[in-house]
Order: sequence, then structure tokens, then C-alpha cells
Amino acid sequence: MLDIRKIRENPGLVKAAGKKKHIEVDSQVDRLVELDAERRSLTYDMEQLKAEKNRVSKEIASLQGDEKKARIAEMQSFTQKTKDYDARVAEVEEELAELMLQIPNIPDDDVPEGKDDKENVVVREWGEVPDFGFDFKDHLTLGKELDLIDIPRAAKLAGSRTYILKNEAALLELAVLQFALRHLVEKGFTPMLVPTLVRREPLVGTAYFPGGEEQAYACERDSLFLVGTSEVPVTSYHSEEILDVAELPKLYAGYSTCYRREAGAAGRDTRGLYRIHQFNKVEQVIVCKNDEEESRRFHQFITENSEAILQALELPYRVVNVCGGDLGLPQIQKYDIETWMPSRRSYGETHSSSRFHDFQARRLNMRYRDEAGKVRFCHTLNNTAIASPRILIAILEVYQEADGRVRIPEALRPDLGGRTHIERR
Repeated sequence: MLDIRKIRENPGLVKAAGKKKHIEVDSQVDRLVELDAERRSLTYDMEQLKAEKNRVSKEIASLQGDEKKARIAEMQSFTQKTKDYDARVAEVEEELAELMLQIPNIPDDDVPEGKDDKENVVVREWGEVPDFGFDFKDHLTLGKELDLIDIPRAAKLAGSRTYILKNEAALLELAVLQFALRHLVEKGFTPMLVPTLVRREPLVGTAYFPGGEEQAYACERDSLFLVGTSEVPVTSYHSEEILDVAELPKLYAGYSTCYRREAGAAGRDTRGLYRIHQFNKVEQVIVCKNDEEESRRFHQFITENSEAILQALELPYRVVNVCGGDLGLPQIQKYDIETWMPSRRSYGETHSSSRFHDFQARRLNMRYRDEAGKVRFCHTLNNTAIASPRILIAILEVYQEADGRVRIPEALRPDLGGRTHIERR
């Protein structure tokens, strides 16, 4: 969330942020300013009341008779007034807290204007889009012919938007995830296997709730939720803590299964492995000092890490600067990496690289003590290192050959026993 002082001192800036992100917040901002002023007024009145109560309390000891009784009655009225103030402060703070969670982060000046992903701006491209010279097949056709993917039996077990990976596809998924994890460990990241069932607090802290409840699977009997990304538990790892500046930055690589309901996605990317309910992902998370330049450097760092993985896999991709309307509530700025998928005749999103400043850290109460001893909120960043099976779409389709085989990327061959191709059985 934002610092309430920023909203109080420059509500116009916050409203402009909402407009750039195409999130209507004007009325919420106005109400926040009103409530903040009321809370400060109540706090001042409470302090005055306590001072008066203390003064009268001291006087009572030296009084006698009716005057003493009058002062005691006055003390009782102070007690009731205090209760009334406390009750109103509680109401104000509850509404404030609820509204604060609805206010979006302020996008960086580098974020382009635009209402949706069609207006994202291409920053750079890498690799050559394949020109097959033969009638290429999509990943589902390849998956059926090579006995790699079984969607009908998965649907029998679990309904729509589900799949089963078999044979080399199962090995390929494990290989690509392990390859990405090794790459990050070599870059200094701490690998983590994290819970995928979490309480509500980590989802609120990372800004998935409120607002994203429809996309999450809820285990209502236990008040737990399945995460849509390991960003949630990994970023929340140091919630309610005060770190020492010498510990920063924290670089974590979270490996987990992810679950998304895809509510409202009917008719969109319904064929194949692009938009499914369950997948596996390695996520980069960085917790660093509250410093603009450091955040920018780490944003480039995590983006380049994912690019290096795609380059090692020799998959064509492009990086786009996400526009305001596609940015979402918590991000300062986000780059999407989109990998070429022949069956789409276009690029498909495979990575999202985001920086948040202290937006998540304030919600998580995640702080550090700087060199001067001052306690400050951390900055957070995250990015996909690899997500599967979406990346398998690109690998199977880009690496297919005219004879129906699929060549295995050289970087992954050691994890598949040195084999070079996936062939018909």
C-alpha cells in the first residue's frame, strides 16, 4: 500500500495514477483524505481529553464535599467520552485500512499510456522466428503423435483446462525447471520449496487480495488458499520482521506448483496448454533496500536472468514495457517477456518482471534498519524464471522437424540422458 502521507499531501498524484492504470479511485482517495483528517482530529481531541482528565484527577485529592463529588462525576464523564472516542477511532481505522488496500501504486514515468496489453510497447527482440519450410504442427498434435500430452483423460479426472504430461514431456518439464533453478543458484539466489496452501494474510500482503479472490482456489474449511505463484509465500517470508541492512539484498528462487481458476477466461486461449489451472514455476524474488536506483538495477537483473534462460534454450522472444492499463494495482513498472509460439503465429507471455518499491512491504510490515539506525520499509521485486507447461508450447513447436520428431534443446539434453530427439514410439 502507499504511505498515507503521500495520499494526504498529493491526492491528485494518486488519482492520476489510478487514471493511468484505468482503475477508478477518485472517490476512495477523497474519502481517505477525509478519514485521515478525522483520525488526526480525534487523536488530538483524545490527547486533550486525557490531559484534562489527568488535571482533574490531581485536583480531586485536595477537594472535599460537593466539589469533590462534582469532580468525580466529571471524571466519569471523561471515561464515557474516552470510550466514545475509542469506538469512533476504531470505526475510522477499519474503513481506512479497507480503503488503503484499494489504492493502486503510482506507476513510473517510463510506463507507457494504454488501456490493455495491445498497447504494450516492444523494448527489444531476440532470436530468429523459425521459417519451417513444411506444414508445422501445434503442440497438441505433436503431443498426441509422440504420446506426450493427454488432455481427454485429464479432463475425465479433473475437468477442463487440465492436462497430463507423459514420457519425454514429463522429463522435459522437470529438466527446464531444474535448468532455470540452477541458473539462478549460480547467480546467487537461495532456492526455496515453499507452501502452496497459505492463509489470507500473505495474499493480502502481496496485493492479490482483495480483488483477486475469484482467481484463487479456496479451501474454506481450513481458511486456506492455493497460491497462483510462489511470489506469495516467498515475498511474505520476512513479513512482520525488521532485517538488518547488512542482510540485504535477499535473493530467493521459489519453486512451486501454482493454481489459478482462470475465472472469466471462457473462450480465451482454451485450446492446449496456454491457459490452464495448474502449472509449475520457478520465481525470482528480491527484497532490497528502499532505494530507487537499486530497485531499477535489480529490475534489469531479474529480467536479464530470464532472457539468459530463453537464450540458452534458443527460443525467440521479445520484451515489452507494460502499459498503464495492463499494469495492475501493485506494480511501479512491469516488463513482460513473450516467447514465440508458432501455433499462435505470435508471441505468448511467458514471464512477468515487476518492481513494487515499498508497496508490498508496507502491507507485509517488512522492514530493515539502515546504516543510520532508521527503520525503513524494504523494496520488493519479482519475475518468472520459467513457467511450465506454457514454455513447452514454444519448445515443442519451435524445435519440431519435418519428419515429425522434436529436437531437444542442447541445454536440456544432460537432464534427458543425453538424447537429442523425441521420436514416435
